[in-house]
Amino acid sequence: MAITQIRTLTVFVSDQDRAKAFYADLLGFEVRSDQVVGDNRWLEVVPRQGASAIALHRPFPGASPGTSRGIILQTDDLDADCAALTDAGVAVDGPNDLPWGRQATFADPDGNGFVLSAR
Repeated sequence: MAITQIRTLTVFVSDQDRAKAFYADLLGFEVRSDQVVGDNRWLEVVPRQGASAIALHRPFPGASPGTSRGIILQTDDLDADCAALTDAGVAVDGPNDLPWGRQATFADPDGNGFVLSAR
């Protein structure tokens, strides 16, 4: 096997414009790609210092928006990020001190679940 990295994870969303605003404007992700290809729109965002991207895509047949869980995002300032999310009206559980470190959880507007982690 010659796999070297995870390039892109697909997260299914019901409204790509709303998702773009959440990920780019609130989370501060950069838009790597936003283009229409046939009947599909390829919308890919990436954290400013990240290599792996998230494709914000309409659900494929048999899939539903809001079904992703446990995607871990790394932060250098967990407390500030939790406060910013809360101030923006996002429900945040945490920060919590756990045996492996500090973390908090939140969901995007479709209910896709994320773990915000600090080392």
